[in-house]
Amino acid sequence: MATQARDIPSIDTLSRTVSNSFDLSSSPTATFNSPPSSFGGLRRVSTKQLKPFATQDIKVLLLENVNQTGQAILRAQGYQVEFLKASLPEDKLIEKIRDVHVIGIRSKTKLTARVLREAKTLIVIGCFCIGTNQVDLKYAAQNGIAVFNSPFSNSRSVAELVISEIIALARQICDRSMELHKGTWNKVSNGCWEVRGKTLGIVGYGHIGNQLSVLAEAMGMSVIYYDVVNLMSMGTARQVPTLGDLLKGADFVTLHVPELPETENLIGAAELEQMKTGSYLINASRGSVVDIPALVNAMRKGKLAGAALDVYPNEPAGNGDYFTNDLNSWAEDLRSLKNLILTPHIGGSTEEAQSAIGVEVADALVRYVNEGATLGAVNMPEVNLRSLTMDEPNHVRVIFIHRNVPGVLRKVNEVLGDHNVDKQMTDSRGEVAYLMADISNVAESEIKDLWQNLEDLSS
Repeated sequence: MATQARDIPSIDTLSRTVSNSFDLSSSPTATFNSPPSSFGGLRRVSTKQLKPFATQDIKVLLLENVNQTGQAILRAQGYQVEFLKASLPEDKLIEKIRDVHVIGIRSKTKLTARVLREAKTLIVIGCFCIGTNQVDLKYAAQNGIAVFNSPFSNSRSVAELVISEIIALARQICDRSMELHKGTWNKVSNGCWEVRGKTLGIVGYGHIGNQLSVLAEAMGMSVIYYDVVNLMSMGTARQVPTLGDLLKGADFVTLHVPELPETENLIGAAELEQMKTGSYLINASRGSVVDIPALVNAMRKGKLAGAALDVYPNEPAGNGDYFTNDLNSWAEDLRSLKNLILTPHIGGSTEEAQSAIGVEVADALVRYVNEGATLGAVNMPEVNLRSLTMDEPNHVRVIFIHRNVPGVLRKVNEVLGDHNVDKQMTDSRGEVAYLMADISNVAESEIKDLWQNLEDLSS
């Protein structure tokens, strides 16, 4: 009689088996279906669908209004999905996270070491956004918790927002609109420009910078860019050797860099002073990249003709009247400036981007939970094996996360030595190592002993 896939349960320390599974099924219909893998195309009909536990026991917590596409993919696996529209304060988050296996968040939820320490059953985190700075990645990795994100899905949405802001700033559209909303007709051309023939300077020439470069050239702009590595340009864009060269040569400067110690206050008083008088600054990357008081001062002096900000050092946890001096001491000074576009971190907030992010991250979570694949993980070695097939009965997939120290692999292989190791792959990232192995000729009665022997290696 066919039975569903079973697992070697997870271990709570760094040495832990995360997505081990056992399947005696001889029929593809005896287990649930997984979505097609984006790695290697559609799965063959004979692929064996693995799962670490009975599917109804996988508990998923989704916060911050994760898109419906992601929810649907996770529910289709039979997981128990709890969905909340907002983020949670730390104490409430700790209560919620204690018995979940998977958590999905966006940018507001902070998964600190204190929170993760209470997440005794957590095996994976999905960041349904680009950034992962809201997660303690080192602590997660040290405790065998993989983290996935969506680094590219909202690139087009951010690029289009920046293009719209370039035009709006050049024409002072937001000021004219606000004036007319108040009943004031103020038809002026002074200080209003076409963007054709102007120079756009892109700081950070990644996926967003690439798309922005193409769109800007299509409008007749010249494009220069600065990046810490040498990158091939799109179209006729030109890389410049230093940030200073870019600031001096651009009419519009737009920032697309990650949040790192090296990028904190990347644009401060000295950098603003290097920019052309009457130029414009746009930041849709991270709030720590621009020194806001220095920006306020530069605009009040007339050094800059305008600016657009979509991100801030401190952002509210939810919607409401929170963008005040209580949140950031300079908020009211910032709000008082002319030709300044302020948006509430909406660069990737389009239906298309959120849908694509939902699919990308949810698929990664399913692959990790069901198969142990770490491709795309931001804090784990990237390891994957081809899928088991229905022609491989009595197979177990073993996932073992451990400290990267001598002797561990020898001990693991001693545990597995009574079985044939059909496939095995291991890789390390810093102090964390990740092993994946498919072993055959495993009797159902041997599963518990295998798990216990692997668990004993971490004690």
